[in-house]
Amino acid sequence: MSKYSIGIDFGTLSARALLINLENGAETAVSEFKYPHSIMKDEVFNGKVLEKTSAFQHPQDYLDALSYTVKDVLTKSHISANNVVGIGIDFTSCTVLPVKNDGTPLCFLDKFKNEPHAYVKLWKHHSAESESDKITELAKMRKESWLDSYGGKVSSEWLFSKLFETLNKAPGVFEECDRFIEAADWLVWQITGNEVHSSCMAGYKGLWNKNDAYPSNDFWKALDPALDGVVTTKVSENVVPTGTKAGSINDYGAALCGLCAGTAVAVPIIDAHAALPAAGIIDGGKLMIIMGTSSCHIVMSERGKQVRGICGSVEDGIIPGLVAHEAGQACVGDSFDWFMKNCLPENYVREAEKCGKNIFDFTEEKAAALKVGESGLLALDWFNGNRTPFADYNLSGVIVGLTLKTRPEEIYRAIIESTAFGTKAIVDLYEKSGVKIDEIFAAGGISGKSPFIMQIYADVLGKEIKTFESKQAGAKGSAIFASVAGGYFNSLSSAASVLADKVVKSYTPIAPNTEKYGKIYREYLRLSQLFAKEDRNIMKNIKDV
Repeated sequence: MSKYSIGIDFGTLSARALLINLENGAETAVSEFKYPHSIMKDEVFNGKVLEKTSAFQHPQDYLDALSYTVKDVLTKSHISANNVVGIGIDFTSCTVLPVKNDGTPLCFLDKFKNEPHAYVKLWKHHSAESESDKITELAKMRKESWLDSYGGKVSSEWLFSKLFETLNKAPGVFEECDRFIEAADWLVWQITGNEVHSSCMAGYKGLWNKNDAYPSNDFWKALDPALDGVVTTKVSENVVPTGTKAGSINDYGAALCGLCAGTAVAVPIIDAHAALPAAGIIDGGKLMIIMGTSSCHIVMSERGKQVRGICGSVEDGIIPGLVAHEAGQACVGDSFDWFMKNCLPENYVREAEKCGKNIFDFTEEKAAALKVGESGLLALDWFNGNRTPFADYNLSGVIVGLTLKTRPEEIYRAIIESTAFGTKAIVDLYEKSGVKIDEIFAAGGISGKSPFIMQIYADVLGKEIKTFESKQAGAKGSAIFASVAGGYFNSLSSAASVLADKVVKSYTPIAPNTEKYGKIYREYLRLSQLFAKEDRNIMKNIKDV
């Protein structure tokens, strides 16, 4: 009888479970659950006005997603729970919530139901910018060595920025919470009874490293006396390696998921990072671009390099023995979605309907008919701030070159091109810092849905890009980790050799397009420097008005 594992990929708006056959890696069943609360609005909190850069979610959605999707893949496949050796979870990060010492989220308590900071702070919750700046400034002043591993700047997306924000804006929540915890670690805690913390999430988003652990208590006391003892109290020191077993499903987890008590549960991993073993990437020099609402750019190397402006370099961050470097763009698919919802005239919508096409395909066809540089437009891909290389969420989107003759498809193409330029800036940053990139791969929804976008990326980068068969790279990577945690395979390399996806399509750069894009890219860099460095306060000043 075949054995199986399950990977559950918790994304921004939904979760997807994937059941794979461990004999051959076949994807046996998939299930998706959209979060009913989505990203929560003002009215949920009894009329409290939320900051525009906030992004709160409800943890009950994650429990419901886990319950629905796991049971659903078992039902669809007619597979007995007895034949599942393990489950793995990947999650957007840093997505965190305050809980009591038994794991109860504070938002489940009546006294905090109308307090936003008692809920989950999603990865793209960016209202802790002032807190992240204060952490960075103090680290620079004290010459903290750990700051270099994070490109020289702490992000508002990360754990301690969000925890510090909770202290400043909702001190009652800070005082009441016993743990401030990644949502993935919290879920694993609930279904196993073991509170363990992923080295991947702690390393990239929590300022932790395996040699020195977290920044010292002296640092946190100097930041704010209320943070005295924050590590060991609000933040657990029990960090365990990704790729190992977190525990086994308890009775609650069995009832919730429909799995057998005792089924192995893997230590969770960040969603983007799970895509590397899913693609068979277990050694250095291979860049993986995970393209979704935002993008992550991850490459491993045998030795750590200090790369200014990236999100982090973590030893054993994905594969034991290798340093995994992460950079990213805060807005990719989200900017495409924004354009479709807000920038198309009614006649485009009617024409698409008349042709029997969805509006994305219709607009993409029009954009694809344009020549490189034809529109005279140039955009900056900062519609949700900049993650790499500036780590500044006060930055915002820019479109230059608009005229009365500008058409919607020209704007759309310029936005797509801006995300490709942002990726090239990251690739250049890696290579200039001595991180070798021999091959480039892409995964995530966009890479499988749009050959047009992928060709633009290949042309801009001037490098071949390879894509994969699976549409569920994160979930498949988590299922691979689960197969090792469950003992079916004795290592990630042996599991990946059997279960990893195969390359199904490659995009080769078109030389004349690459040459033209090179000229436009130089202007992209000049525009970036103007708004991020020379006149960096323009965007912030406009927001402050």
